[in-house]
Amino acid sequence: MSSEPRSIVLLAFRNVQLLDVSGPLQVFASANELAAQHGLAPLYAPRVVAAEAGPVTSSAGLALLAGSLRAAKTPVDTLIVPGGCGVIDALTDKRLIRWTQRHARGARRVASVCSGAFLLAEAGLLDGRRVVTHWARCDELAQRYPQLCVETDPIFIRDGAIWTSAGVTAGIDLALALLEEDHGRAMALAVARELVVFLKRPGGQSQFSAMLSMQNADDRFGELNAWMASHLAADLSVSALARRVHMSERSFMRHYKMKMGRTPARAVELLRVEAAQRLLSETGWSVKRIAARCGFGSEETMRCSFGRVLRVAPQVYRERFSV
Repeated sequence: MSSEPRSIVLLAFRNVQLLDVSGPLQVFASANELAAQHGLAPLYAPRVVAAEAGPVTSSAGLALLAGSLRAAKTPVDTLIVPGGCGVIDALTDKRLIRWTQRHARGARRVASVCSGAFLLAEAGLLDGRRVVTHWARCDELAQRYPQLCVETDPIFIRDGAIWTSAGVTAGIDLALALLEEDHGRAMALAVARELVVFLKRPGGQSQFSAMLSMQNADDRFGELNAWMASHLAADLSVSALARRVHMSERSFMRHYKMKMGRTPARAVELLRVEAAQRLLSETGWSVKRIAARCGFGSEETMRCSFGRVLRVAPQVYRERFSV
């Protein structure tokens, strides 16, 4: 382990997304705190820089105290570019783009959080690479920079020395992955536990969640979806669900699919698979017990659902994603 802390530089600009900066920053700060508890020197030297030294107002209204770009003259180990609603304006700052290009060339690795990928793309650093950004801006990124291979699902992607991540809290996932690369799984897991987050999220590191995708429903189906998620072992047949919302089966099927974009049966399957993923990654329970807890009825039914939804068997999923 090197005695010199690794230089981590986070770039800030007006209306930056606060958590894009503070999330990764806290991961590296917590790593330093844990190292100190074991009598070790700091592992990282993180700092925030901006076009001008001084306070930089985030989109949340809270200001970040940043150093000047000109002050960041020491070699940069890791350059992290956050996103936020101010990123499009930042693209017009030629000095910011030139600084990013220059320091990226000398950095061991370069990363973006959320829509920070736009700034890296504008600097020409993502050409021909697999990248990801916040799910709501993937199409925009692909249209604006057609030379990129934009993927919509992953929490983060590594393509060589370039790392890109999905929206907001995904920056924490990214920083934990960087920490794990530098100092091993045990240290990354210790920091994840300290921050009370997943080292690897259930869901195969996907930025989509069945429950999250169902939260845009109206009150009737929104309440039903929440009830379904908390009663997975109950009778969730179409007839039972239709009775719960006081609708005929035919009317329920039609209106639910129109509103949710999937059939009730598919929604139930996705919720059960997501819950099973969490139990497989977080517990040592048997597949049989998890199948019963999540309402599958049998191990075979659970295996079939995993095959349809994730294209992987439950046991294989556990081997890949258990903490």
